[in-house]
Amino acid sequence: QVQLMESGGGSVQVGGSLRLSCEASGYTRRPNYMAWFHQAPGKQREGVAGIYTFEADGGPFVDDPWKGRFTISQDHAKRTVYLQMNNLNSADTGVYFCAADWTSGYLLGERNYKTWGRGTQVTVSS
Repeated sequence: QVQLMESGGGSVQVGGSLRLSCEASGYTRRPNYMAWFHQAPGKQREGVAGIYTFEADGGPFVDDPWKGRFTISQDHAKRTVYLQMNNLNSADTGVYFCAADWTSGYLLGERNYKTWGRGTQVTVSS
């Protein structure tokens, strides 16, 4: 069973950068797709970016609100997916979750994932 561990969160000022990491473990076959979700205080989780772990299946994807500022990437040897976040603003504050074991449907749909990490907190202040 896949287990996910996020890290890299913290407090930054507006305009700053952070790189989040999601290390996957406990699997014999690599999950087909992994994604990052953002949950702002008092709001539902929303999909930010996703990546096919087998590149032949497709490329990385960043949803429109974060496109141009966030980048998703992976390191197979380290079993880790990264979310590089640049030019952060206060709306980016929240908990960032890593997800794996996509089942079907929209690739950034929260309900379409079976496995979640515990999340890492990001706080952006002015």
